[in-house]
Amino acid sequence: MPPPPPPIAIPSTTTDVVFIDTLHVSTTIGPDCWGKIKSQPIHISVYLHLKSGFLRKSGESDDVIDSVHYGYLTKAVSALVEKRGNGNGFEGIDGLVKGVAEEAFKLGGENVEAVRVIVEAPKLVLLAGNFKVDVTISSDRGEDAKAVIVEELTIPVIIGVNPPEREAKQRVVTDLVFYETAGARIQHVEYQKTVDKLAKEIESSSYLTLEKFVHELARTACLSLGNTVEAVTVRARKPSALSFADYSGVEVTRRPSDFARVCLSVEE
Repeated sequence: MPPPPPPIAIPSTTTDVVFIDTLHVSTTIGPDCWGKIKSQPIHISVYLHLKSGFLRKSGESDDVIDSVHYGYLTKAVSALVEKRGNGNGFEGIDGLVKGVAEEAFKLGGENVEAVRVIVEAPKLVLLAGNFKVDVTISSDRGEDAKAVIVEELTIPVIIGVNPPEREAKQRVVTDLVFYETAGARIQHVEYQKTVDKLAKEIESSSYLTLEKFVHELARTACLSLGNTVEAVTVRARKPSALSFADYSGVEVTRRPSDFARVCLSVEE
């Protein structure tokens, strides 16, 4: 279960988007969760953010020739993956994102203001349900935003205030969102190693509350990644806490500066 979407808001301007959702392919993007470099299942979603009102013409003509054909986009992305898949694959997920975005810009031409690419690699992190990279690139090829999402990182831990909870481990399901610093990449982040470090902290933890649990994970993530991320969201939930609810949970979003100030105060 990924983090919930933001509250619904009416867009301030008219928007036009052509997209393909969850194209299922298989290709090589580096080591999988077992450290083997081989083809693995990948899901790709592409959103072409077009000039405002661009789809008015096709909406009135009822002719796909006046739009950006999502069928052609699907074929272009599939052909890219197949071509690279027969060779050495891609240089990580970022390489795949870049290749898909270029195909989208090529197809849409000057009518595309930005391309958003979401690549999911469910077999990339051993203890997680999914690993996802969400990137939006503007038409001048400047990267506007990038988020790396780890969904359903599930590890049994000691957590809770009741006596039985202090004796037996229970499942805590954790989602992590890393919002990378905008602009040029400061340094390459190996998220598999970062998640592995966080998983070990979860496994060895023993907290009374989810509040403390998410606080410590956010602190570890922020201090580990430093200025490579602008913020980290940690969302944790317990499936077995309430009888008539699926989950109870806590979510926090923190910046590295939040913990830097704490460290400075302690030193002073």
